[in-house]
Amino acid sequence: MFKSKFSALFLIAILFIGCSTVPITGRKQLSFIPQNQLIASSINSYNQLLSESKIFQDAQKTQMVVDVGKKIAASAEQFMRENGMEKELQTYHWEFNLIEDDKTANAFCMPGGKIAIYTGILPITQDENGLAVVMGHEVAHALANHGGERMSQLLVVQMGATTLSTALSRQPGQTSQLIMQAYGAGANIGVLLPYSRSHESEADHIGLILMARANYDPRTAIPFWQRMNNQGGERPPAFLSTHPAPEKRIQDIRNELPEALKYYKQF
Repeated sequence: MFKSKFSALFLIAILFIGCSTVPITGRKQLSFIPQNQLIASSINSYNQLLSESKIFQDAQKTQMVVDVGKKIAASAEQFMRENGMEKELQTYHWEFNLIEDDKTANAFCMPGGKIAIYTGILPITQDENGLAVVMGHEVAHALANHGGERMSQLLVVQMGATTLSTALSRQPGQTSQLIMQAYGAGANIGVLLPYSRSHESEADHIGLILMARANYDPRTAIPFWQRMNNQGGERPPAFLSTHPAPEKRIQDIRNELPEALKYYKQF
């Protein structure tokens, strides 16, 4: 009885100590994975995936991806500076790659800012504004530390409070291995760590703000998501697999547009 109470109290302590706040939305999140482990593991996964993929050779489209990505990332960094988060900036090492796969309408972001876009999504983005919707969404995942939060949740479930404490303090290799397994290191995007629907909705919200601050029209998010949804037929693209229903997403975006447009109108 005492042992079970101790474990419960220990878990509560971990959850309390491991709480942080998501930028822009202000939501409290569970996050206690050491950033150096999380970033190292995600970089390894990202590099291995790139080594097994075909990098698109079209210089113009690749440059567009890089340019839009850099503007969105700069928007995120500026927000962090304005809100006293300069220290966190050192954990971000942005990288943007365009992977040649016309059948995959998808994109992903690893913790620390390693982003890949698949060429299959470019006909849906259509232009820089559409691409900014995608980039804003992906950079938002990194800014909100959704990867660290998701891994924290998974490790608590998989390992339990006491084992987790031991792994974090004495067995960093074990923790790193679990992170790699969860991200599906070296596997295709279909088995990379999925985010929850709440994370995806939050990334939509934050992404609108980031793209508006980067001087991209956030109103273009609605037609982009409409085009994306229309691509799926009976089965939605992987980029939509964990998202809320299309109608709810679009309504949420409509509700959040006034906030985003405050930043866009400043330019």
